[in-house]
Amino acid sequence: MELKTKYQYTYFIYPFVIKEEKYQRYLLSLLKDKQISLKLFSKEKDLRLYQYFLPKTSEFLFSSFGLSLAKAKKLEELPDETKAAILSKNPCTIFTYNLKQDIQGKTEEKGIFFRLSQIEIICFRTGICFLVMKTHIEGSDSFSDVLNFNYKFRMIPQDFAQFGNNDNIHLQTDRFENMEELRDFVQTITGSSAETMKLNIDTQRFLTYSYVCIDQRSWNEQKEFENIESQFTKFANFLPVDNHINYGQEEAVTFSKWTYAKFGIAKQGVTLFASDADMNNYTLLPDQFENEYFYTYLINVYKKLFLKKIEQEFRKGARLPKTRKQFIEFTKTLWIEEVTEEEVGSCLNHLFCQTMNLDRLYLEMKNQYDVLYKESNIQKNTKALLVLTIVLVIALIVNLAIYL
Repeated sequence: MELKTKYQYTYFIYPFVIKEEKYQRYLLSLLKDKQISLKLFSKEKDLRLYQYFLPKTSEFLFSSFGLSLAKAKKLEELPDETKAAILSKNPCTIFTYNLKQDIQGKTEEKGIFFRLSQIEIICFRTGICFLVMKTHIEGSDSFSDVLNFNYKFRMIPQDFAQFGNNDNIHLQTDRFENMEELRDFVQTITGSSAETMKLNIDTQRFLTYSYVCIDQRSWNEQKEFENIESQFTKFANFLPVDNHINYGQEEAVTFSKWTYAKFGIAKQGVTLFASDADMNNYTLLPDQFENEYFYTYLINVYKKLFLKKIEQEFRKGARLPKTRKQFIEFTKTLWIEEVTEEEVGSCLNHLFCQTMNLDRLYLEMKNQYDVLYKESNIQKNTKALLVLTIVLVIALIVNLAIYL
């Protein structure tokens, strides 16, 4: 029996990099766009997020938690130029692209229809940014459609122009008439890929963050997970329904704390596969997955990209004092700090770190930092010794002149 879905959504994440010197100007361009609005968080409205993250991480991701209603209103009323200058000092700033709610009617075309329900631009002070798009499949409860859609959509950057014509994926929103317009939008928001390519970031595929809750008739007390495990494996590894390869060493890491829900964690994204045999899986868990756990994932992706950025700066050997300062600040504010004390979140944070090889990356950067620090001290000591030698020689000459 084919798997049926009860609820699903997928976030597609596109990392990009803005030059630090142009970061404030980039924020200003977003503020001036009438379709884009600044996203502010409050302790009352976003209480679960506020309680989930430990203070240092919360402050890093959501600076607006520290704003009173009066200060938030005052910030909104400031001129865009002043606002951009203030926001450029925050560790992280988040914008929402305001989508129209009206939906196009379906055509007679066959294929998978999907809707864009949310677009956000998440910007970090270091110039590392993320374009995040939330999608829903429309008019289908076929799990096969979820597999094929995730597989095809995440490949969009490889050949975006031909995607809509060849793969029977149809966008259902009046904001973008076709996939070509969506491509243009992505390019407009992310700009040149020059800085992104310098960090060796994969620009050919979206990172994928996907949730699906299947009908309990396929996974319940009588029907065990093993019966559908092959479908989960495809989902967790972002493979199409007709894939029958041996997954081998690249298979996603799995994790679960519940009877009817299982995470898949891969280098290219995260999935959560659940059954509506547990009511929590279509009430609370979908919301947690796209909020608390999503930002836990995102901050680990940010750490990886930041370490790559630092590596590039160390290799260039330019602006070393500034680079060393950024690395020390990163270590103190993010690296040594726990993200959360919530049990599942803490386990996920560890697995994200492990899957992305963050410990190895950090150790490599620390070794480079130590070498550069020692070389810098040697140079300073050499200069000091040279100055002292010159002073002694001059003093000796003066004393000899006086004596003679």
